[in-house]
Amino acid sequence: MSAQLRETATELADILWREHTVYRDRAGGVVIRGEHVQRWISLAPSGGRDEVLLRAGRILDGGTTAPARSEAVASLTAGTSELAAICRRLLADAAADAAPSTPRPSRPASPRRPRQSKRSERPKRSERSGGKGRHTSLGSWVVILCVIGVVALYAYNVARVYP
Repeated sequence: MSAQLRETATELADILWREHTVYRDRAGGVVIRGEHVQRWISLAPSGGRDEVLLRAGRILDGGTTAPARSEAVASLTAGTSELAAICRRLLADAAADAAPSTPRPSRPASPRRPRQSKRSERPKRSERSGGKGRHTSLGSWVVILCVIGVVALYAYNVARVYP
């Protein structure tokens, strides 16, 4: 089954995308990655005989795969063209889920006041902390004093043993 799954995945990848990577995943399935379209398809053995679980999802900015957006069960005996049609439908569903449902209407900028960037709207560090300057907290001073105490105790013991 795994050899047939890999062969079918390779044929599907050639039909769906010009640029693709086919590899085996940990669960024994086969994954087709289309980096240029930021999508992936997974083919995994299903419970039935000659059935395969098809899953599709997005590839995130860092190259990691997002969880599957859509999935379907299909028969391997159906043929590569029918499997490709199912994969295209799953990819379309994944693309529709990834797109924002309703774009926010943009407000026109006020003619009296220029629009500021988000960086300039952010308060400065001193304003965020309540106007106080940067300082070391009491807990940090306790840790520093404990470390100094341990070092001093070690130095005292070493001086006492080796006079």
